Amino acid sequence: MGIFHKISLYAFILSAFFLKEDLSAQSNVLELLPGTEKVIFDQKTGQHRLIGTVNFTYQGNTMYCDSAHYYEKRKIVHAYGNVHITKNEINLYCDSLLYFGATKFAKLWGHVRIRDKEYKLATDSLDYDAKSGRATFKNFGRIESIVSNEFITSKYGYFYPNIGSFFFSGKVKYQKEDLLMTTDTLQFAYEKQLTQFFGPTEISNDSVTIQCERGWYHVKKEEGNLFQHVKIIQKDKVVSCDTAYYASKPPLFTARGKVQVEDKQNKQYLISDVFYSNKSSGKTYITGRAIAVQRTEKDSIYLHADTLTILEDSTGQTIAMKGNKHIKIFSSTLQAIADSAYYDNINGQLTLAKSPLIWSKNAQLMGDTIIVFMKDSVINKALIIGKASAIMELDSGLFYNQLAGRKMIAWFEKNELQRADMNGNAWTILYPIDEIKTDSTLTKKRLGLNRLYASDLRVYLDSGEVRSITYFDKPDGIFYPMNQIKEEEKFIVGFEWLVAKRPKNPYKMVEMD
Repeated sequence: MGIFHKISLYAFILSAFFLKEDLSAQSNVLELLPGTEKVIFDQKTGQHRLIGTVNFTYQGNTMYCDSAHYYEKRKIVHAYGNVHITKNEINLYCDSLLYFGATKFAKLWGHVRIRDKEYKLATDSLDYDAKSGRATFKNFGRIESIVSNEFITSKYGYFYPNIGSFFFSGKVKYQKEDLLMTTDTLQFAYEKQLTQFFGPTEISNDSVTIQCERGWYHVKKEEGNLFQHVKIIQKDKVVSCDTAYYASKPPLFTARGKVQVEDKQNKQYLISDVFYSNKSSGKTYITGRAIAVQRTEKDSIYLHADTLTILEDSTGQTIAMKGNKHIKIFSSTLQAIADSAYYDNINGQLTLAKSPLIWSKNAQLMGDTIIVFMKDSVINKALIIGKASAIMELDSGLFYNQLAGRKMIAWFEKNELQRADMNGNAWTILYPIDEIKTDSTLTKKRLGLNRLYASDLRVYLDSGEVRSITYFDKPDGIFYPMNQIKEEEKFIVGFEWLVAKRPKNPYKMVEMD
């Protein structure tokens, strides 16, 4: 950001105007220059009164003013009216000046201005302690570049021209080109090129606005730490957190503590304990109670994991998200858990692995790997690979229609399972119904249990109820009336109805403070 990169130039070398420890004794003598109209000496008080157009040198400085009082023994100079001091192409102006040579302390009042070739300072009054090298203004000051659009203003400030240390407080404002910084208190160590700010602070340019309560920024390295109520606002992204580390070369950003990221470009909202982004490596992730919300035209998908990695292209567009450990997914039409997840933002493909489970309406899908194909959060189909099964709850948990095979393709319509194609060791346990219509009612009656084995099967369903079955080879089947169902025939191998694990609320999938 280049904050104060030339601030030593407008330190104004105030020490050049006033006595230093190593000055010779001769420099302590006030010498009149041609033009001074009248000198009156009061022997009793030891006061030299200079009247008219006053010109003199004192301690190596040339001074012009309307009038002046000089106390030689006490080493005091008091100048009045249109005071102008010059030395080494530096000019100082004020309405009046009081300088104590013995203590090396100066006070300047009224329209104080200090100027060199590049910078100028303007304030109402200024104190300068030559012993410590500290200059102080207490009623607003403005430091401004003459050659560029750069300035700093504050109500109170002090600086040490000799060592390059600066302090400003009270409505501090710094501006250069498109960069603007406002804060309550600002410290700057020139030698280290380090700024520290305290109180509500805002740093902005044409691409980003940074807000925080305190922090530091290294000017040369263009890096800094931000603390308390941090908010970073860009055109399409807003990051809020407790603390943040920022570096521009190479681009690196870390946010910690109650992190929230709103990404308008990618229609995402992120919540986590930690957010990390490294543009050089193309790596971005959130971790610690992490939730990513992917907004679509019709719904929002909530993805929770211990760690979520976000993959972006060169334009910053999210192309995919990877979740690791304790995956939980929630939308109005689909809920899922797993230990590994990969969501392709481009084609809406969700891949779940490591004990994945998916629920949609009254259907539960299980397998070694499940690949879900969606558009605008609407499920089109799911490919289940390895120990595939689909279970549909019937009659509030009294019965379950069950499908199993080595591989299964589950087809959905309006997010409801409509068809299942099972390949390899296909196995079904179904409870068909008989519908009896009367003039005013429709009565459904369970007929019994129908168990089928085949290499491949296709089952058509409606609200979890079987409509029809297609066999691709001769099946091994048996039917049991309701009163003759054998206990060992009720369930497929590995049957588990795990509805208790089904995510029910997008923000209660993880404990939040």
